[in-house]
Amino acid sequence: MIQRILAPFMLNDLNKKKVIVLLGARQVGKTTMLEEMLMGKTKSLLINCDNVDDRLMIEEKSSTELWHLIAPYEFVFIDEAQRVKNIGLTIKMIGDLKNNTAHVIVTGSSSLELAGGINEPATGRIIERMLYPFSLTELAAHTTPREERRLLEQRMIYGLYPEIVTHPADAKQNLITLTNNYLYKDLFSFRGIKKPDVLQKLVRALALQLGNEVSYNELANLIGIDKETVENYINLLEKCFVVFRLESFNRNMRNEIKKGKKIYFYDNGVRNAVISNFAPLKLRSDTGALWENLMVCERIKRNAYTGRYAQLYFWRTHEQQEIDLIEEEDGLLSAFEFKYNPKSNAKLPKSFAENYPNSNYRLVTPEDFRDFITLDNSVK
Repeated sequence: MIQRILAPFMLNDLNKKKVIVLLGARQVGKTTMLEEMLMGKTKSLLINCDNVDDRLMIEEKSSTELWHLIAPYEFVFIDEAQRVKNIGLTIKMIGDLKNNTAHVIVTGSSSLELAGGINEPATGRIIERMLYPFSLTELAAHTTPREERRLLEQRMIYGLYPEIVTHPADAKQNLITLTNNYLYKDLFSFRGIKKPDVLQKLVRALALQLGNEVSYNELANLIGIDKETVENYINLLEKCFVVFRLESFNRNMRNEIKKGKKIYFYDNGVRNAVISNFAPLKLRSDTGALWENLMVCERIKRNAYTGRYAQLYFWRTHEQQEIDLIEEEDGLLSAFEFKYNPKSNAKLPKSFAENYPNSNYRLVTPEDFRDFITLDNSVK
């Protein structure tokens, strides 16, 4: 069993008398982690909301009905809760049960707001956590950092979903199955998706533009839809944890790009499955983009698991000066450039250094990335 960094934090959350909401894409290991955490706990109830009968157990129930359902148990799991109509109100009522002694954990493979709003009604009653595909830090702790360095190319191509990591011989087929059967499962259940084929074309277009600044207008013209539909579909892809967006950083300089955006995939393997390209790095023209995507994702995992509330951006000027990642935390700016070639001599753009003189800068390559992604000094 590969230990998840989030597990001890979740165990600690159980003592806080709130409903725990664990979010993350399908197949990232949410249920497996919870089962491992609570192994041996006999008085538990699992409600799988992908199952209609289970869903109806909690959908549109009164607080009294909910209390009678969960009171006999020590632990209650509500799995794939985004399927439940008005799930936010249900969580609010569970959180308000004064005589409830059960620990309630809710999981979702998309932002629960899609199912009728969780943020507004459940405010103050939940602890929200996010689980991602395996991190390189978790894998290095399970094997060795040296072994993970050896497997780095494989991780860049096939990604870090648990089933892919634990069954490498079947990685290509499992990724195709994952992408076809799970990637869009929640999206297609929402009324906003009227043309699934258009969504798939959009995802492919985003995959092909990995590492580049994207234009909604250009995407709209390419696919043959309007800009508003592109923006709506990308928002849904974000809420289902397929992709995420970085906005452009700008503060002082007149020639900084003000409204730019770059879109990354939460997993390299999913991105490569979308474009059906699992070729080795020596045969690819997108190695730099894959390295950048991997490193940005690993930094997001590191920040999320350590409770760092850093804001991430990219930086570019109209003269094509650029920095891959800008991290702002407590007023401090850190600039990172990602190069797969360790002999790269990339330097901080002079204009950025002059306008943001107190910022830090470093180049991240496969030879020295470990401390960029680890939580502390225990794994190097």
